[in-house]
Amino acid sequence: MSRTAIPTWCIAVVLVRHRSRFLLVHERKHDQRWYLPAGRVEPGETFAEAARREALEETGVPVELEGILRIEHSPGPLQARFRVIFLARPRDATPPKSQPDEHSLEARWVTLEEIAALPLRGPDVELYCSDVLAGAHVFPLSLLGAEGEPLLVSGR
Repeated sequence: MSRTAIPTWCIAVVLVRHRSRFLLVHERKHDQRWYLPAGRVEPGETFAEAARREALEETGVPVELEGILRIEHSPGPLQARFRVIFLARPRDATPPKSQPDEHSLEARWVTLEEIAALPLRGPDVELYCSDVLAGAHVFPLSLLGAEGEPLLVSGR
């Protein structure tokens, strides 16, 4: 019996940290709430490329990916969502954007206390930021590899 393919949304989420502050986006969509830089992986793009692109588009800040906090797969009856949550740091001292554009209304560096006062798109923002400050495990970027690449082996 043949099975029908399940449409799957691939999403890169980026938690950008600088000391005890996190870079959040005031979204144009989603009821104009605050969230982490995030978006769909485009055709031909890796999750890491999408993470860097989305962070720059939505915040104006170029980022350096440090690792992976979590890989999530959320299957549903008609579609699925596959998210990779990256930890990143700013590549330089570029300030967050303050003028609205097609990607977001603004971006801002905030503390955990300030996050608690913002209208957030979801509870995961505060949870992830709190966990990172508490020392959450960060997995190496090499956890994500292209199909057919050799596995990492110690000593080579």
